[in-house]
Amino acid sequence: MKSVSRKVGKYEVGRTIGEGTFAKVKVARNTETDESVAVKVLAKSTILKHKMVDQIKREISIMKIVRHPNIVRLHEVLASQAKIYIILEFVTGGELFDKIVHQGKLPENECRRYFQQLIDAVAHCHNKGVYHRDLKPENLLLDAYGNLKVSDFGLSALPQKGVDLLHTTCGTPNYLAPEVLGNQGYDGAAADVWSCGVILYVLMAGYLPFNESDLPTLYRKINAAEFSCPHWFSPGFELLIHKILDSNPKTRIQIEGIKKDPWFLKNYVPVGHNADEKVDLDDVRAVFDDIEDNFVSEQSENNEGGPLVMNAFEMITLSQGLNLSALFDRGQDYVKRQTRFVSREPAKVIISTVEAVAKSMSLKVHTRNYKIRLEGIAANRAGQFAVVLEVFEVAPSLFMVDVRKAAGDTLEYHKFYKNLCGKLDNIIWKSSEGKAIPVCLEQ
Repeated sequence: MKSVSRKVGKYEVGRTIGEGTFAKVKVARNTETDESVAVKVLAKSTILKHKMVDQIKREISIMKIVRHPNIVRLHEVLASQAKIYIILEFVTGGELFDKIVHQGKLPENECRRYFQQLIDAVAHCHNKGVYHRDLKPENLLLDAYGNLKVSDFGLSALPQKGVDLLHTTCGTPNYLAPEVLGNQGYDGAAADVWSCGVILYVLMAGYLPFNESDLPTLYRKINAAEFSCPHWFSPGFELLIHKILDSNPKTRIQIEGIKKDPWFLKNYVPVGHNADEKVDLDDVRAVFDDIEDNFVSEQSENNEGGPLVMNAFEMITLSQGLNLSALFDRGQDYVKRQTRFVSREPAKVIISTVEAVAKSMSLKVHTRNYKIRLEGIAANRAGQFAVVLEVFEVAPSLFMVDVRKAAGDTLEYHKFYKNLCGKLDNIIWKSSEGKAIPVCLEQ
């Protein structure tokens, strides 16, 4: 088996916890403070090949500019000869959408609190001249205390001098404002407010206000703001949601109006923060002024032979809130938020079984060492759906298979994972009661 020991500057880098088209996110430890952080890793060759230097530089600069308690904090940026490392706050509570997937609609007071934190964060962005443009529950994380954190500023825009309207159609179709779909230029602030409204509806209802399998029907309903309110919506909330999901951006309620709404104001306590905090962009300039330079030494020691051996630090970070007891308490139900399972089959058998099952599901399969990427078309045909599975050795003859979404909708991903586990039933290790053995449990 092989183990990996890697240091980037003062950070000890561990396992991959997220993966997208252009970047991986790994968990790491600050060896000076012992603090856990998330590290977004990008290959310079990929950035240069796809001409993404300006976009990545913009995303990093934006995340440093918009410092707020309800926004994922960017600590610093480092670079080696081949890679760029974005050091981020490590948020342990998972995606907000995971709560919706497993609980359905949330209690009204809980929805209100999340929405208040979301509006505070978005208002701060807008005050800094930043428009997120891809607000959705998948980009809203929760910390160990249940506080909301906005993440993923990859599609954010800073207005250009003398230009008031944005023209790029981007984001996830179900959360896009009508004017964004119209391709006629739009106000970034009004578009973000619409997306916040869709998120709020999902929190309260447990499902999307606009959710059609074919895109023409979906776009028609969004353009007409054609949605209905379930019977459990309170009158005050129903009034507010119709003001937010107004198809006309000129008459749509603005953030200032939302903050004065009686439903919003209930138990509202604005979060305290230093809005004028000085932001230092020297590290960003150092990384991008000469993208080929080697700024940080990177050491990696590999012993080839098998799947990665998960060390104690990585095992601890599997647990929500870094609570060790959760790793060993098997009296609870199988983990709700995390998607991983344990197998006692040999690693090569696990890989070959997953490959066979994926092919039977008409998915494209890409295998490298002990990592598999599965790709297909999203259920609503709106884009690509992709999943990454990675095999780790956690004890002799005991393997953990970590499954994570790489592209696509979170709800679709959870349905896929449940279906996949059903087809992999013969290799998943179960207790005497027939339940899958948990790896990581919620607090």
